[in-house]
Amino acid sequence: MTFRVNHQSSDNPARCPYRVVVQATGREIDWINQYLDYETVRRLADHTLQSYANELLYFLRWWESVHRTDAIAKDALTESTLLDYVRFLSGQQPPLSGSTINTRIAIVDKALRHVFPDAPTQIAPGFQKISWQRAPMGIGRPRPVLSRLRVRTPKRTITPLSVDEVARFWSSFRTSRDLAIVGLMLLQGLRSQEVLDLNQDDLLLPEAQIRVRGKGNKTAFFPWLRKQLSCSIIICGWNGPPTRLLLYSFLSRVRLAAPG
Repeated sequence: MTFRVNHQSSDNPARCPYRVVVQATGREIDWINQYLDYETVRRLADHTLQSYANELLYFLRWWESVHRTDAIAKDALTESTLLDYVRFLSGQQPPLSGSTINTRIAIVDKALRHVFPDAPTQIAPGFQKISWQRAPMGIGRPRPVLSRLRVRTPKRTITPLSVDEVARFWSSFRTSRDLAIVGLMLLQGLRSQEVLDLNQDDLLLPEAQIRVRGKGNKTAFFPWLRKQLSCSIIICGWNGPPTRLLLYSFLSRVRLAAPG
């Protein structure tokens, strides 16, 4: 049996546009789509919902290959279900990274906890840790809590860029728009997609604010300074006499901040 993720637009805002279905018949996998609808109500971003659907699709394919059915019941789940899935993921070629395995396990664990709250707790000695959780409001004794199943991941070693690498980074921008995008990300702390989604209507000049559409389609307002406004005007393609003056002001500040 083959499964896939379909994108189905709907007028219902509480229905996830990404549906996991049987490819041959189009029948929906109820327990997965129920969880995706729940995350949609929580206002998760579309790309996050799509990634959740794909990760659950991988688990569904493994489950069907082992149990010969796409249906999951509470009685079919055991304490070692996720551990068996970890063994399967660890044997894939090419090998999956530890962070990829942890992401897939975490999403599947959240989905199973939501759809089957009375299912057995997943236990995997050596993959989980016991910690002590304080009682609400500090009243009562702390209670032991079992962490989620995780595999070890190598620690990241952050190596700072050299002076030559920083200079090469600044010199790699060919247009004022590229430089303005990076400048606005640095000055305002915006994500790359948030900067690319800006348009002229998002520059609220009377209020001295920039309107940004972030993750989960949430709208936020940020105050701007002169140099931040310069970046926004360049990115949004604002035409008019102030553009050249503001562009010169922004580039002057960048040159002063650049190394060397």
